[in-house]
Amino acid sequence: MVKPKAITVLSGGLDSTVATAYFKDKYDIQGVTFDYGQRSARMEIKSARAICEKLGIGHTVIELPWLADLGGSALTSDVEVPELELDELDQKEICDETARQVWVPGRNMVFTAIATSFAEASGAEKIIVGWDLEEAVTFPDNSKEFLDAYNSVLEIGSIYDIEIEAPLIDKTKKEIVELGVEIDAPLELSYSCYMGEEKHCGVCESCMRRKRAFIEANAEDVTEY
Repeated sequence: MVKPKAITVLSGGLDSTVATAYFKDKYDIQGVTFDYGQRSARMEIKSARAICEKLGIGHTVIELPWLADLGGSALTSDVEVPELELDELDQKEICDETARQVWVPGRNMVFTAIATSFAEASGAEKIIVGWDLEEAVTFPDNSKEFLDAYNSVLEIGSIYDIEIEAPLIDKTKKEIVELGVEIDAPLELSYSCYMGEEKHCGVCESCMRRKRAFIEANAEDVTEY
C-alpha cells in the first residue's frame, strides 16, 4: 500500500523529532530543515539528518541567510542568549521577555510557507510541525489559534488539499517526552540548545525546558549538558 506523502519541518529539536516519529508509519515523509544563520544551525542540521536516517526518511536543508539579518535575535546575532533557572520557566513575565530576545521575525510563517511549496510540488497532503502547548504560552506562532488560522489560509490559498498536522499542539514538554518514549522516537538524537555547541549548554531556556521535561516524565535523559 502506497502511503500518502507529508513534509515535516524538522529542526532536530525535541518537539519536531517526536512529531515526525509520530507519523513515520502513516506517511511517506520528507524532512525539511532550515539554516537561517542561527547559532545552532550546524548541530540542528546534524541532528535532523541523523533523525531522518534513523526513521528512514528523506532530508533537505534550505538556506535562508537573509533571515539572520532581520531583527537582531539572540539566536542569529551576538546578542547574549538569555539564561533561566528551572523555577523561572513558568513565570510568564520573565518568559515573555526572553521570548522577545530570541524571536526571529516571521520564522514559523516563513518555514510553513516554504513547506507548503514543497508539499504542493511533491503532492504531499500534510505538513508536520512540532508546535506545542508549553511554547505557545510565549510564542504565538506555536499556538492552536495560529494552527487553525494557517490551515484556513491553506484552504483559501492553495489549489491542493494540504493540511498542517500538529500532534503536540495540546501537550507540554513533559507530555512530549512521555509520548516520545511511548512511540520510541529517537530522542537521543535530538538537539535543543540555542548555543550550537557539541554539548547542550544546560542553561538557555530551551535546554532548561528539555531538562525539566525529562525529569518530570521520569524518563532517562542521555543529553550531554
